[in-house]
Amino acid sequence: MTWFRCAETRPWASMRLFCLPHAGGSAVFYRSWAKEISPAVELHAVQYPGRADRMADPFVTEAHQLARLIAGAMAPLLDRPVALFGHSMGAVLAYEVAVLLQERGAPPVHVFASGARPPHDRGDDKVAGRDDEALVAELVKLGGTDAEALREPELRELVLPYVRNDFTLIEEYAHRPGGPRLGVPVTAIIGADDPHVNEAQAARWGELTDGRFALRVLEGDHFYLVPRQPAVLSEVMRTLEVPAGP
Repeated sequence: MTWFRCAETRPWASMRLFCLPHAGGSAVFYRSWAKEISPAVELHAVQYPGRADRMADPFVTEAHQLARLIAGAMAPLLDRPVALFGHSMGAVLAYEVAVLLQERGAPPVHVFASGARPPHDRGDDKVAGRDDEALVAELVKLGGTDAEALREPELRELVLPYVRNDFTLIEEYAHRPGGPRLGVPVTAIIGADDPHVNEAQAARWGELTDGRFALRVLEGDHFYLVPRQPAVLSEVMRTLEVPAGP
């Protein structure tokens, strides 16, 4: 099964944007973006294994391995400039993918890190080891997962294993200091009321690149980018210097 979901192929697009979901998320999270983003951009959402239409595929349990697999799968799609957008766990993975692409001589033109503390300042929140009820409570508090769905025992049985895998993966992730520094521009975007990352923490993304850095704060919580989707896409398109969407 392929790693990317592209709702609208655009052979004429000048650029590809790869979007990496949060822990417990899937490619469908970015489905509505494809219709709203500039016609000059072809959007590919990453589908992590073990969920949705990849339910039969085994989990990847280590962040660096997952980044290597994503970067490898991108190889045939690097015939045009690419940018990366990652939310929460996806932001850390986007950083690691960017490092790998840069090492392979095909750096992205931009990395957007949304709703996340930077790789070298992850904090010590631990959720993965909690029981099912506590894990569900954390997901509901974050606001990114449908609380009603998690109250259905059959759906919970399907969803919680990959949610727990993702939380374990990101909680055990360790940044490798001393490695190559990014040379590409980075934009960090957070919600003003996100309990997991504040402005000072988000600003430290700038320490990881020799490229230019920008920090944007939008109204909202950890999943600010759902109600603020037009503002997020506007920021992405302005930064990538592509025409506005339809």
